[in-house]
Amino acid sequence: MKTCKRHSSAYLITRAVDVFFSLTLLFIAAIPLLLIAALIKMTSDGPVLHWSNRVGRHNRNFMMAKFRTMRIDTPQLASHLLVRAENYVTPVGQFLRKSSLDELPQLWNILTGDLRFVGPRPALYNQDDLVELRTWYGVHELVPGVTGWAQVNGRDELSIREKVALDKEYAEQESASFDLKILALTILKVFKGAGISH
Repeated sequence: MKTCKRHSSAYLITRAVDVFFSLTLLFIAAIPLLLIAALIKMTSDGPVLHWSNRVGRHNRNFMMAKFRTMRIDTPQLASHLLVRAENYVTPVGQFLRKSSLDELPQLWNILTGDLRFVGPRPALYNQDDLVELRTWYGVHELVPGVTGWAQVNGRDELSIREKVALDKEYAEQESASFDLKILALTILKVFKGAGISH
């Protein structure tokens, strides 16, 4: 019972921190969010946001928000599986992806509790091999994140097994200090434009 209470308290603290910082960032980024939305609308057909069907905690699906960086006729595939992906990118899509600004709407998913700032990156609904391997190693018990240990160690260049091995490592070492390390590395990667496929 004591262990359950400790886990429950840790979750409530983490949840409170996520909500506080996501609300703060939404307030700070309000004008940039509007400018990006206007830019997307002016340069390509289709909605400003792209909602993708993702696999969340306990393998429950949810709809994840991103600024749309691809044309509306783009197949629903993981980036590394899309043939000639560059042909589907919108005029501002490459910049948004390289700068990771396309991820900003996921602050909403953090508010709803479907995402955390740090955790395993949520799989697409049709990435059965990734979902199955994460379930085998118990990684599906974690709330997925906007960024994660696999993201800062190779992202799209990693194989499925390598991603899950890093996800498992994160699950075993999960802590506030580890999360801060991952966030710092994420900021560094964004500035370098590293590990991002277009």
